[in-house]
Amino acid sequence: MSNPELVVAPLTPFTGDLKIDVAALQREIDYVVEDCGATMVVAAGVEAQEYTYLGLAERKDLIAHTIDFVAGRCPVMVGISHPSFKTALELAHFAHGLGAHAVQMLAPLRPFGGPPTERDLVAYFEAVAKESPLPLTLYLNSGPGADVSIPATIAIARIDKVRYIKESSRDLARVSRLIVEIDQAGHARYFTTMQMLLATLELGGSGATMPPPAAEIARALIDAYVAGDHRRAAQIQLQFALFPSKWMHRGLTATMKAALALIGLPVGELYPPYASLDAEETQALASYLKTTVLAKRLMQHADH
Repeated sequence: MSNPELVVAPLTPFTGDLKIDVAALQREIDYVVEDCGATMVVAAGVEAQEYTYLGLAERKDLIAHTIDFVAGRCPVMVGISHPSFKTALELAHFAHGLGAHAVQMLAPLRPFGGPPTERDLVAYFEAVAKESPLPLTLYLNSGPGADVSIPATIAIARIDKVRYIKESSRDLARVSRLIVEIDQAGHARYFTTMQMLLATLELGGSGATMPPPAAEIARALIDAYVAGDHRRAAQIQLQFALFPSKWMHRGLTATMKAALALIGLPVGELYPPYASLDAEETQALASYLKTTVLAKRLMQHADH
């Protein structure tokens, strides 16, 4: 297996008037690249990044700022998810013009109702692949996107231009099978989530995708694993047993934004009307983070 990869999706900071906070975004991207050791950065690609609140022009601004701030330090994967494959292609060409490495698409729901069939999903990805100037990532996240079966996932992975899969389930049976039938079969690189990171590495998958600051914990885990310190890697993996799950009733974005603020990298509040963690929950999160890889950063911020 090639070196494990850590694909990081920076959270979108908003100003009080709901514009992109460009200065906060730049600070966060520096942290993602330099401290989290991202091997690839996602621009406006996953729902945790709250890109769905943005108009097309604002979304393009977020993509452009992200690529600009990464400044060639690692590749950038650009989210182009959209019900219309024509709009997705517009974003793909825009990303290509800015020097992006790849594009990412959520497996779409069927706009006119009913779950999409394998034929629907393959046809959608084939339509984009035919005209996209960049390789594609299939993003699997049932809820905002389609619940894609194992056979349909494999079928999409066999499309020549589909080079990456982002799996959001925590289903070990599914993950292990798709690592074998997709990654080890040579169809595409297969990435999972923070909760599945160590299992993914041990089974021969390519790595994981996540937002910061979970990505800093993941970087420590990957480094321990690569160094052969599997006991340490397992200890770090257990940090994901409670973080973020204990606060997930507020949502992944809310939990990660609260954690970033606690370590001194505030990226603002959730896009309204949604609310973040309350004071008691934030204090509980701070107490837990003191037991993780993030402890030193949290304590340094508290001292200031």
